[in-house]
Order: sequence, then structure tokens, then C-alpha cells
Amino acid sequence: MKNIANLLLVSVFAGVITLGAYKLFFEQNTYIFGDSETTPYTTASYTPTSAKGAGINEVDFTSAAERTVNAVVHVKNVAINNGPKNIMEFLYGYETDSRPQVKGAGSGVIISPDGYIVTNNHVIDGASQLQITLNDNTTYQAELIGTDPNSDIALIKVDTNHMLPYLAFGDSDNAKIGEWVLAVGNPFNLTSTVTAGIVSAKARSLGGSNQSFIQTDAAVNPGNSGGALVNTNGDLIGINTAISSQTGSYVGYSFAVPSNIAKKVIDDILEYGNVQKGILGIKTPSLNTPYAIEKGLNELTGIFIDGVEEDSGAADANLERGDIIKKIDEVKIKNFPQLNGYLATKRPGDEVQVTIEREGELLTIPVVLKERQTIILPIMDLEVKNLNDKDRKDFRTKKGVKIVGVSERYEGYGLDGKVLLAVGDNEINDINDAKVLFGKITKYHSTSITMLNKKGEKERIILQ
Repeated sequence: MKNIANLLLVSVFAGVITLGAYKLFFEQNTYIFGDSETTPYTTASYTPTSAKGAGINEVDFTSAAERTVNAVVHVKNVAINNGPKNIMEFLYGYETDSRPQVKGAGSGVIISPDGYIVTNNHVIDGASQLQITLNDNTTYQAELIGTDPNSDIALIKVDTNHMLPYLAFGDSDNAKIGEWVLAVGNPFNLTSTVTAGIVSAKARSLGGSNQSFIQTDAAVNPGNSGGALVNTNGDLIGINTAISSQTGSYVGYSFAVPSNIAKKVIDDILEYGNVQKGILGIKTPSLNTPYAIEKGLNELTGIFIDGVEEDSGAADANLERGDIIKKIDEVKIKNFPQLNGYLATKRPGDEVQVTIEREGELLTIPVVLKERQTIILPIMDLEVKNLNDKDRKDFRTKKGVKIVGVSERYEGYGLDGKVLLAVGDNEINDINDAKVLFGKITKYHSTSITMLNKKGEKERIILQ
């Protein structure tokens, strides 16, 4: 029995030695991945995987949201109804107390500890009273400081005895497409609502306007208007203003006034009482016309100058029709909303470096921006400009505005080149006066308009 056990142990050791020798000296390692003669491979990333996971989970929105919600307020637009409550009051003239009615609501952003708040003009438009509710449900009455309908920005203020939480303006020019952002506001009267998205586009225009917006896919609904758009650092980079929707509610894209534009508007209101806008003084063609398509202007990268306004910064700098604006300062210009958005941060008297392409050559020309000298008047759609020294001498007048463009409706009336002096009994001093007075013209009453021709003769037309 002992001999059998020894024989079995020797056999096992012999088998192990034989198998080991075969593996070591004779067997070849062969791995087959496919039929190709070349070995297929995949690219692998050796970056350590985050414990939080990938994508949106890598971004921490909590600190930005916590910092923002307390600086965003609910704005209630209250109008006083002075009309009669019922037919008996209308017939017999009973005196009743005026009743406040909520006309609308939106959001606002506190931008200083002493109570200055930025919101949208359309949120506070027509208000008799403004009620502000903070995130802690404290309510204040606010006063309107100033507004700019063109940019849809308004500044209001509350009086308080203690310091309020606020957000400082960030630099919207540094916002990047694809960057995460938060929209904070009061949609549908739901206070302190935070939504997240990315910057979808910059220098976006809406409804044919040339205003420059930041486009995002953060959910924004009625009531968000005037609220904050912030990045993940909590920097205020925009004021939420509009949505693009056929239903009136959010369907995918929202739009914010860039913070650099909003800040400039607020600074102007505080310093000057109105918005100081510096312009180049160029004319651009409509890109969807057959002329523009035939000439390839709709495919240009840059701004094609189709004309230069008289007495403008562009005229002083000798910019010419046919020049293509490629860059202003260090900002590349691709379209007119982008140009308009950059210039909206400038004032009359500011100098910008305009890089143009002229006959295949790039030139950089300094241009001093000026106040707008021309404007399109409401009702008649006349283009008028302020008088210069030559005009005052030629027409022998110190007041009025010169007609430099006439709409098709009035082409046969011989208006072009004449000076508008008055609307009714109200004299016109400049284009701002003309805009206000023409804006008051109504189709329900006839209006007399006084003009001056090149012979120094006064003429009158009656609008009915």
C-alpha cells in the first residue's frame, strides 16, 4: 500500500513539471479581435472618474442659487382704477374711492444694498404703484427712478433702514456659448424659482429688432421678466426679458438683456437722467432683399456699409459705402445685432477702433461716436435729422429738423429736403421734440404741420 502511495505522488509531481515546461517554452499567446490584418483599438481616457459622475452632476449650482434667490424680488404693477364701478355711478356721478388693480407682475434684481432694483420696462409700464416683495416676504413700496423702453430696462428703488442682499453686475462679454447658467425669478407668481440651462447663443435679435440678447435654454415663463440670469459663480450676466413662443409660455428658448448693456443703461439713468447712446452713423442694407442676395451681402461675415449718415462719426472718419466692418476694438463683428450690442455699452464721445475691409485690404480707423442725428418719426414714417450749421444758414432758422427720407406713402407731396418747424402750436427744436410731438398725433383729430422750404417760405399741411 505504501509503494502505491509513493508511485501516485511521483506521478503528480511529474505531471506538474511537464505542464509547466510546456507553458513556459512552447505555448504562444494568441488573441484574436477580428478579421482585419491590423489590430483594432479604441481610445481610452485615463482621467480619474469623479465620484459625482459626469456631465451636469459635475456642476454645483447650489452656491450660485443660494446667493441669487435672496437678491431677486417679486415686482407687482398696481394701477389705480378711477372709472365708475357700475352703471348707476356712471349715470348719476356718485363719488367712489379709487380701487387699486394689479396690472401685471414680474421680477427684479437688487443691485445695491441701499435698495436700487433693476427690472424690465414692460413689467412696470403704466404703473400707479409698485410693490416689491423680498424672498423673506417683506413688502415695500417702490418709486420709479428711470426707464429705457428701447432696451426694456427700468430702475426702481425702495427705501429701507437696513442693508439688502444684492448682486453686482458681471461681464456678459465673457459669457461662453455652452456655459451653464441659472435663471432666477417669479414665474406664475411662484417666488424664488431657479431653473438651469446653458447659453445657447449670443448677440441674438428678436422680431426684426437689432437689439442684442443672450439666448439660453433655461426655463423662463411669464413672471420671470426682470429676473436674474447668473453663471455658476453667481455673477449677474443678464436680465431675463423675453421668451420665443407661440403659446406665451416656455417652449425651449429664453432671452436676456446682457449685463453690460443693462449696467450702462442704469449708469446713464443715475448720472444723466436718460440713456446716452453713441452711434457710428452707418446705413446697412436689408439682407433678405433680392439686391442683397444677388450681391451676396447676406453671406458676408461682417457689416456691409450701404451708406454713411451726414454729420456722424462715420462721416468724420471717412468711412465709405462698400466698406465691410470686421471688428470694433477687439470684438469680431459678424452681424448687426452684435455690432449694436457692443455700441450699446458706449456713449457719445467714446472712441472706438473700427477695422474695415476696403478693396481687399484691412484698415483700422478710429471713430468718435456721436449722438443720434437722425430718427424715423411715428405716424408719417419720415426720416429727419438735426440741423447743422449749413442747414441753419441755408434755411435761415435756428429751430426745426430737416426731412432726409420720405416713405412711399408721402413720396408725391414734395416733403423731402424741407424743414419741419412745428406740430400745431408746438415748436420743434430737435429730433427728440419731433418724435414726441408726432407720437401725440391721433387719427381722431386733424393736425397742422408747419414746414419751411428752401426759399424760406412757410408751408402747412393738414393731417386728417
